[in-house]
Amino acid sequence: MSEASQAVQPVLAVIGRPNVGKSTLVNRIIGRREAVVEDVPGVTRDRIAYDALWNGKAFTVVDTGGWDPDARGLAERIAAQAQVAVQLADVVLFVVDATVGITDADEAVVKILRSAKKPVLLAANKVDDERTELEAASLWNLGLGEPYPVSAMHGRGSGDLLDAVLAALPDAPAESEEVGGPRRVAIVGKPNVGKSSLLNKLAGEERAVVDDASGTTVDPVDELVELGGRTWRFIDTAGIRRRVREASGHEYYASLRTSSAVERAEVAVMIVDASQPLTEQDTRIISSVAESGRALVIAFNKWDLVDEERRYYLDREIARELVQIQWAPTVNVAAKTGWHVDRLVRALDTALDGWETRIGTGALNSFLGRLVSEHPHPVRGGKQPKILFGTQASVAPPTFILFTSGKLEAGYLRFVERRLREEFGFVGSPIHIQQRPREKRKR
Repeated sequence: MSEASQAVQPVLAVIGRPNVGKSTLVNRIIGRREAVVEDVPGVTRDRIAYDALWNGKAFTVVDTGGWDPDARGLAERIAAQAQVAVQLADVVLFVVDATVGITDADEAVVKILRSAKKPVLLAANKVDDERTELEAASLWNLGLGEPYPVSAMHGRGSGDLLDAVLAALPDAPAESEEVGGPRRVAIVGKPNVGKSSLLNKLAGEERAVVDDASGTTVDPVDELVELGGRTWRFIDTAGIRRRVREASGHEYYASLRTSSAVERAEVAVMIVDASQPLTEQDTRIISSVAESGRALVIAFNKWDLVDEERRYYLDREIARELVQIQWAPTVNVAAKTGWHVDRLVRALDTALDGWETRIGTGALNSFLGRLVSEHPHPVRGGKQPKILFGTQASVAPPTFILFTSGKLEAGYLRFVERRLREEFGFVGSPIHIQQRPREKRKR
């Protein structure tokens, strides 16, 4: 299997009502405190996908919180969340509070889960003693099979639950069949910037739903598209059903879709409306793609609406807002008319080449040697950490490990990344740099 394909892992979605302990259980599964945990219901907001490893098997955990429990129609909100989770996941973990028992909201979720053709595991959480374990047995009545009694807080029963999760997860995700097949491209961007219009223009037919109202596309649509004499798999990540937009968590649902599509993709095309000022939402999505480790192309759409004055301000917005992402290739397009959409191919190829670039150990250490001698790390507190040697651990994205005599400052690491790009390219790809400071010898 190529290293590029290793990024795609089976997905476990964790769903349930507010305050049943989803995030605490996610932390228990991934073995570190990363998911947001608070006593206030519905605090899970931004980062939702985590890497997990159990008994040597890697998988992705999606923590689906983030809706407002005070919003009207809570059961409907949870049902919408369950539908999203079922679409995204290979296996669904449904978490119920064993001390509360079955609620109307739980029943609404169960109806969706029963109709889905996905494996479902039932976790009865907050089982801290034998008495609660007996209460958990009543959850058999949900008709989802055996409830697994767990205490996310104390870890009780989590091993048995994880063994069941592994047994249910596929050995490899569906995408693994495509290794050597079409490259996978996610089209991302905030609502109403022209994602579906671009997909339709590329596919040459009206497949995705296009409407002037933002967030009208219901489901992600995979489209095999012939471009530049090759087949590509485009994953459209449009918004979510309009009725969910009424909930305060509607942006959360859209981000859940986007995050899932980016996880499945190798490269993301970020669509920006060039006729409007760049927004915080634009920069947030771009940052999340970079953090995910996928290759990135930025497409400035609606270029036919950009006049000289707008171009002047856009150049300044790009210099100010996208200074950290200067490595991403950009193309100017007009999706509706098809102007310059063919230029996407060259940008995609460039980004994927950068994403899969490998530097030989000799060339890398020769470069690092020159760098350290010409630009040594600043002296701090009488100490001056040095890079002893480095290695490229993997590609897709390029990941480097630097072995050092002490901890390098974040600013120096950014400098190393900038010089790596100047020397070796990596256009269109984030670079991950890890450092391993040498441990002090104990006397």
